[in-house]
Amino acid sequence: MNEMCLFCGICRGAVAAQVIRQDEWTVSFRDINPVAPGHVLVVPRKHVPSAAQCDDPEMWGHLMCAVVETARAVGFEERGYRLVVNCGEEACQTIPHLHVHLLSGRRFSWPPG
Repeated sequence: MNEMCLFCGICRGAVAAQVIRQDEWTVSFRDINPVAPGHVLVVPRKHVPSAAQCDDPEMWGHLMCAVVETARAVGFEERGYRLVVNCGEEACQTIPHLHVHLLSGRRFSWPPG
């Protein structure tokens, strides 16, 4: 874990968050600046700066399973949901810790961005 990382602080319990689910690999919590009526972040407990630095297929698999389980837990399955993984500053990744945005509760446009 990175002592300076906001998401690592949430994973450690040192930073308050509305945690939805957690396991040994991941933590899911409500986004404090939601862009949809349903906006949850799912992060790995291990500090990985972005998807570009994720070289552990097992961790990635656990992260994606946690996203699906979180979607079920908050009732997003019925309406559908969108997953967003921003990678790098130009793609609007503002926290340098791999995270998946789980969005639901409104119609999304295509293409995104």
